[in-house]
Amino acid sequence: MSRPQPPARSDYAHFSPISTRWMDNDAYGHVNNVTYYSYFDTAVNRYLIESGVLDIQSSPVIGLVVETGCQYFASVAFPEAVTAGIRVTRLGTSSVRYEVGIFREDDPSAAAQGHFVHVYVDRESRRPVPLPAPLRAALERLVVPQADGG
Repeated sequence: MSRPQPPARSDYAHFSPISTRWMDNDAYGHVNNVTYYSYFDTAVNRYLIESGVLDIQSSPVIGLVVETGCQYFASVAFPEAVTAGIRVTRLGTSSVRYEVGIFREDDPSAAAQGHFVHVYVDRESRRPVPLPAPLRAALERLVVPQADGG
């Protein structure tokens, strides 16, 4: 099995700056692997909030993570500036697969790429619900075909 190649900036639909922090570095002098998941969550939720489709205190529909993963291609370390590229590769009735690339400074290739799947549920019952029209419209702006055809 060959090692996957890092995706390019041009593979993403939206970009969000992320500030690395001193505490992100681990004993080996680079951003710890678990921190990337925080970057993914920050970038996607920032997009949803800025798009006006997520009010973290009162939205009747919320996304619950049911799957996640990450591939690492190059190290990132504080105080580097990073940018998160966001794309949606699957948009279902009540679920969405986000892919997020983390780019160092001005690098054209991702240092890491992760994904997670949100299932959107009613805040109270926690039962899956169809994506509300404004949320679906915001997510449709991020849809790109998967590079690997998967």
